[in-house]
Amino acid sequence: MNSQAQLLDKSWKSITEMKDENWFASKEAKAVAENVLLYQRNIGGWPKNIQMQKPLSDAQKKELLALKSSTEGCTTDNSATSQEMLFLSKIYKQQPDESYKKAFLAGLDYLLQAQYDNGGWPQFYPLKKGYYTHITYNDDSMVRILEILKEIKDKTDFYSIKPSDEIVEKCKIAFDKGIDCIVKSQYKQNGILTAWCAQHDETTLLPAKARAYELPSLSGKESAKIVLLLMSIDNPSKEVIAAVEAAVAWFEKVKITGLREERIIKDGKIVDKKMIPDATALPLWARFMELDDNRPFFCDRDGIKKYDLAEIGAERRNGYSWYTNEPKEVLKGYEKWKKKLSTELKLSEKKTVKKPQDEYNIVVALDGSGDYTSIQEAIYNSPSFPYKRVLITIKNGIYHEKVRIPEWNTKISLIGESKEKTIITFDDYFGKINLGRNSTFLTPTVLVEGNDFKAANFTIQNTAGAVGQAIALSVVADRVVVSNCVILGNQDTLYTSGEGFKQYFKDCFIEGTVDFIFGSATAVFENCDIHAKSNAYLTAASTPEGSKYGFVFMNCKLTADEKATEVYLGRPWRIHAKTVFFNCEMGKHIRKEGWNNWSKADAEKASFYAEYNCSGPGFQPKERAAWSHQLTKAQAKDYTLEKILGDSKSKLNSNWYSNFK
Repeated sequence: MNSQAQLLDKSWKSITEMKDENWFASKEAKAVAENVLLYQRNIGGWPKNIQMQKPLSDAQKKELLALKSSTEGCTTDNSATSQEMLFLSKIYKQQPDESYKKAFLAGLDYLLQAQYDNGGWPQFYPLKKGYYTHITYNDDSMVRILEILKEIKDKTDFYSIKPSDEIVEKCKIAFDKGIDCIVKSQYKQNGILTAWCAQHDETTLLPAKARAYELPSLSGKESAKIVLLLMSIDNPSKEVIAAVEAAVAWFEKVKITGLREERIIKDGKIVDKKMIPDATALPLWARFMELDDNRPFFCDRDGIKKYDLAEIGAERRNGYSWYTNEPKEVLKGYEKWKKKLSTELKLSEKKTVKKPQDEYNIVVALDGSGDYTSIQEAIYNSPSFPYKRVLITIKNGIYHEKVRIPEWNTKISLIGESKEKTIITFDDYFGKINLGRNSTFLTPTVLVEGNDFKAANFTIQNTAGAVGQAIALSVVADRVVVSNCVILGNQDTLYTSGEGFKQYFKDCFIEGTVDFIFGSATAVFENCDIHAKSNAYLTAASTPEGSKYGFVFMNCKLTADEKATEVYLGRPWRIHAKTVFFNCEMGKHIRKEGWNNWSKADAEKASFYAEYNCSGPGFQPKERAAWSHQLTKAQAKDYTLEKILGDSKSKLNSNWYSNFK
């Protein structure tokens, strides 16, 4: 039998998992690789159930090229995409063709794109209507994705293709989010953690239905691979440990003994399955179990539950895996995991708190070359109420963490290596926090509560997307300077608050959709780019009654996405709102009336909305709302940094805004 015939005798899965590295250096492997490249869509994913090794005719190749721009059928189901990426990695090691590397990285980007904000993955991406949008643990789809990301984030040699550090960091973030989703979706039965369903609702995370015979249930099969993945994590969190412990206890509780599956096979095909009592049989677990009492059940295509496999028709009875022994691997590895965990905990306990050589000059670097790898850890270990400024330098990297500068950590300076490559990112939003009407204020990626805070040269972003209120930066402190920073989000991007507090934003890029600069502080924005992403409102001030100033924009540029064509300068969150645009360039997206009263008639008298000496197509003073103002030259003299931000009561802090170090 020739090599081509031998190849066709194998399944695509077995080819991708071949241990013989020399074969991947062969002409046969290269021919298969060309098929793999052809089947990949431009979005980066592959369709499922394709035997990639089968030769293609010229007509078939032409048809696949025509489908390149199509996204239909791209999936991670049945090992699609993950198998192709594994193959490309193996052939690249033997035949380092750049097209293989490019396709592998496109596949990785596809996996990153497909992830939901809550950390889960759908069965198909782009989304396909129906149960396919559920978070899919079915057939270990999501576990396979996370295994890929784990190998890449851990920088192992499993894959021969090495992504950039930026992509590695994205994989780390995606992995952490995926594990968080797994932990949060573990089902509680009467208040006790158990296991997982084959698919979970993408919004509620509750067990969900797929096909007619795949009803919401606890899964003995899919849960096994999930637990094995959790057990592979080094230094697991207490939440992951609790998830493993609970699942192992559940596997012990629901294992079936004294029962053996007997298969009758004819011409290589299963024609009947029966469950036979057998005291010597190894333990089994049901594929589907009731959510309330773990009772195994079975379904035909009519979706009606049966509690005996013999009660369903031959087609489903023989054509589906109703029992599994996969949890045996979990139970087998559990004691080893416990010993490893115990060792890690002991080592952790022996470690002393790392202290920087100079507690007033601290370096944070993800690669371990600094004093800390976490910004929050550096802040936690900074002196409280210091007599001099604490400089925390942040090296380039994507820091996926919520950062809080508490009230007692005054005089902190966070200085990034560069605003383009030093990024603090998180994705909390109102619905995710879900703690009542004030959940917005718990969403910030960075929260500043310590006075005399300074920030420069980095990006702060909330990546929750268009899901409602989601703060990137919340400043609830006095004498705060933010310089040369990028602040990214959607609704409620920047919260500037504190009655009587003064804050200064200079040379920043700030973007958002609805009310994306809001709050009660006196805040000056100088030489900033204020970028609208949609038709909405730039500002929503809640200036306290009696405050002379609220938001003041000096020499700023108002820009917008193409789709943002009707944007208000502001509206009053509270009726005494004050907002002034001074010497600003306004794009054509600014509405001619400029201001909106938020259906508050009292605000037209109590608020103060004004402009002075602005320019650009969006500056239409004659068309502005009648209750807004155009400052006179005499009034404009009151709008200087010294008058707005100066502190005449304190000689020490009188010009706090002028020193950026």
